[in-house]
Amino acid sequence: MPINIPSGLPARAILDSERIFALEKPEAEAQNVRPLRLVVLNLMPKKIETETQLLRLISKSPLQVDVDFMKTSTHEATHTSHDHLVKFYETLDVLENNCYDGLVVTGAPVEHLPFEDVDYWDEFKTILDWASSHVFSTMYLCWGAMGALNYRYGIRKHILEQKIFGVFPQFLQDEYCFITNGFDEMALQPHSRLASMDEDDIARNPELQVLTWGPQSGPGLLATKDFSEVFALGHWEYGKYTLKEEYERDMERGMSNVPFPHNYFPHDDPTLEPLFSWRAHANLLWRNWLNWVYQTTPYDLREIPQLRAEKRLGTDRSIRHSPESPRGDGYQPFMNLDD
Repeated sequence: MPINIPSGLPARAILDSERIFALEKPEAEAQNVRPLRLVVLNLMPKKIETETQLLRLISKSPLQVDVDFMKTSTHEATHTSHDHLVKFYETLDVLENNCYDGLVVTGAPVEHLPFEDVDYWDEFKTILDWASSHVFSTMYLCWGAMGALNYRYGIRKHILEQKIFGVFPQFLQDEYCFITNGFDEMALQPHSRLASMDEDDIARNPELQVLTWGPQSGPGLLATKDFSEVFALGHWEYGKYTLKEEYERDMERGMSNVPFPHNYFPHDDPTLEPLFSWRAHANLLWRNWLNWVYQTTPYDLREIPQLRAEKRLGTDRSIRHSPESPRGDGYQPFMNLDD
């Protein structure tokens, strides 16, 4: 089934070239179905690029999905035209009376800052408070996940001496979890961050479960026990060349704490085309999440505030054990732990 996007969205041309079926509003309204309703809080500077990355993944679901875009009112975007923001984005005060099946909160290049120093931190918290009563399930990405873990569950953030940068193995922690259903026992996940979240804090919190974990990159995917919140600390949504573009940008800036991207260029040769090694698991994660939301969300979205208040979102299907490789022989491919 198609995704339903605002008429005139620039990502439409790219999606068409990739043979992704997208409907604009007039066409979608002619279909007699109840689509999933998603809203994307896009905190990334290059908003059109992020829109395209997310719509690619959302489109892989067999469900029809309506997508709205949200922006902050306390931060003025400088890498996206004002006309684009006015035409396709709304702030919370416009959307606050809506209920949604899902919310997606993107990352932002601010992980090096204390949360309180991010100029839209208070508004970010307000949006999360709103989502806790008006959204059935939220998918947080990278800094969005860090901010939510800190605000909602008190998980501390640690600044790293060197950026976690490249494509890293993540070991599946429960092969029967429906969010990661179909994952191989090891998945590759892109990371690009200067911070990590405290694993001891995560382990002590009974509301949280680690779904994938890697020896080098730590937890890559977490969720609450009722799956109302899913946290991806890596970037499965990244396109093939995103890490390459970030590396070239950081080198031009003279950054000294950015390593060569791990396990990304063949033979570590940046003149060769990067290997797109995470796409299948990215598509599977988003398809699983959207399918779970579709199966468990009420038909009438107006019921969501009551369900959230009564914590009746579904069965507790959480797993609780120390993150580890599922293998007993200690085999850990694609890495040298002495690096």
